[in-house]
Amino acid sequence: MLWSSEIFFVGDKFLYASHSSFVTMALRRNLVGCTSFCFPPVFLCWIAAMDYSIDIGSSSFSTKCKLSSRTVSSKSLHKTAQIRLLSRHPEVYEPCDDSFALVDALLADRANLLQHKPRLCMEVGCGSGYVITSLALMLGEENSGVHYFATDINPHAVDVTRATLEAHGVHAEIITTDIASGLHKRLAGMVDVVVVNPPYVPTPEEEVGCEGITASWAGGENGRKVIDRILPVVDELLSGKGWLYMVTLTANNPSQICRLMREKGYASRIIVQRSTEEESLHVIKFWHEDIAEMEGARAVASGPESWLSQFPLKSFWRGGTGSIG
Repeated sequence: MLWSSEIFFVGDKFLYASHSSFVTMALRRNLVGCTSFCFPPVFLCWIAAMDYSIDIGSSSFSTKCKLSSRTVSSKSLHKTAQIRLLSRHPEVYEPCDDSFALVDALLADRANLLQHKPRLCMEVGCGSGYVITSLALMLGEENSGVHYFATDINPHAVDVTRATLEAHGVHAEIITTDIASGLHKRLAGMVDVVVVNPPYVPTPEEEVGCEGITASWAGGENGRKVIDRILPVVDELLSGKGWLYMVTLTANNPSQICRLMREKGYASRIIVQRSTEEESLHVIKFWHEDIAEMEGARAVASGPESWLSQFPLKSFWRGGTGSIG
């Protein structure tokens, strides 16, 4: 198996390669003065930020960061969107640790997704288009006939997502709307896969729903203001075999989110967990609680593309299990 890494230069700044998202956080704090790194070549993390500045007028940005990392292997590159092909805009959230964790969760569950044979997939809050593009690429020709939808309240994000999709040669219907307003009744019970990287950062209530990039992370009290609006809409959208993949922060009280979804008939499982000194991210998969579907959803793909699922995880659930049953 061949593994590759690259070091890019942007002006006089390096874009370094490293071994995991854990060192990404260290690099974020110590980029200036770092000259060399020596990490195992198996796990690579591409630092693809064009601007290392963290202070952009909101302290919340340190939690949903602009410094972008991506853990890749030579086997998975063709199944995810390429950073160099992403379109950008100063008012659009660029891929970061949370975006990459969500895509890594989809990669880890790819075998199940292919077997699932979704006909309609949707991303709520598409931002740069990195996630919906990656989902389309990883399903690819092996699951032809899939229709993709993407929504965002930020019109700049809609434009950026469209450009990102076009650069990768994939298509999706992109709509400027709040969550799925105008779509949720027309598509009720029809969506087989929903992916969401919501505004989850705890912020003052007045920041929620602001125009521009702030809307991508401002989650209000406990970071739940937007999440609690998204969940009932997703419940209405999902088909009987529908799956939801959602990013949460520990501050969001994800165990309570899972209990709320359990009351609606959903089982849940942590697919990917990332912990650093600053944050603990979890990508949780929800599916309708049915014995046959539960067994299929609990099986995680094996092979090189799902190596992330082999990381030892410290769950936020009591008893140390990563499942809610």
